[in-house]
Amino acid sequence: MSFPYKQVLLVGATSGIGAAMADKLVENGIKVIAVGRRQERLDAFVKNHGSSKAASVRFDVTDRAGLNDFVKRVFPDLDCVFINSGIQSQIKLSEPSSVDLDAFREEINVNFLSVVDILIITGTHLSLIPAVTLPAYSASKAALHAFVYSLRLQLQGSSTKIVEIWPPLVQTELHDYMGEEKGRSMGMPVDAFTNETYK
Repeated sequence: MSFPYKQVLLVGATSGIGAAMADKLVENGIKVIAVGRRQERLDAFVKNHGSSKAASVRFDVTDRAGLNDFVKRVFPDLDCVFINSGIQSQIKLSEPSSVDLDAFREEINVNFLSVVDILIITGTHLSLIPAVTLPAYSASKAALHAFVYSLRLQLQGSSTKIVEIWPPLVQTELHDYMGEEKGRSMGMPVDAFTNETYK
């Protein structure tokens, strides 16, 4: 991917693909404003790269009431907003009594509705071929894909570019619900994915 931007706001930068991509962008001379919920990880990111190359803003993408304040804090000379936040949990729809509807709604909110509220987007192949045990994740990413597709068509001919990245299974803490050892050993190493995506 040819990356022409010089200052990027990266939402979901405290773990997994987002954290790895934030590091990769800084390594390539791009200033990154990292956004996430975990202040200690945001502080570590800025400390690791230095304040001339990195900044951070603590924000929870599901905080609709705080969105206006968040937008006012964002740097005015951004070239790119990279929305990467996401959560995932297994749900057995065949066992209705075990389904936590609040958790299901939270997954839809984080993976889809928060992106609509904020507006490169990280999607997934599961938006086209759903995983049986990940119905909320698959549905939220299918909704996101349809939204991105429509937005891209509506912005055709403008100077705004909409890029959707579809990672394969990547070794991140997204899969920790399976157990940390198993969840982080499946798929492509996050650094290999980040290097390949950045090309």
